[in-house]
Amino acid sequence: MSPEDRARYSANAMWENDTASAWLGMERGPVGPGWAEMSMTVRPNHLQGHRICHGGFIFTLADSAFAFACNSYNQRTVAHQNAITFIAPALLGDVLVARAEEVAQAGRSGVYDITVTKQDGTLVAVMRGNSRTVKGSHFEEEETP
Repeated sequence: MSPEDRARYSANAMWENDTASAWLGMERGPVGPGWAEMSMTVRPNHLQGHRICHGGFIFTLADSAFAFACNSYNQRTVAHQNAITFIAPALLGDVLVARAEEVAQAGRSGVYDITVTKQDGTLVAVMRGNSRTVKGSHFEEEETP
């Protein structure tokens, strides 16, 4: 199985069970080995008291992209630590795209950088995520001799 197929199969298996991301209106974008994209249109229920997108929803979008990127090797992987910096506000109707990319992987630990941008390319947030691989896989792979 190619690394690209493994990433796609892993993403399909995860997406089937990811009711949180779907409920928030996220859409899964392309995935590959060590990277993934997710998008979300800012809806009225995403707005906070300043009438801008609540940072928690932006964080969740970035975290979801991070999850699909670090799980792209068919090894169950969870977030160990995340830190986000908000750069610019997102408004009602903005389409946000989160792109997660692997920076390093050693043993069971990984480091990923995630950017969240608006439809016009404006940078909304940057996040660094640290991952930890745990036991299990997303689907059964046939052994090849």
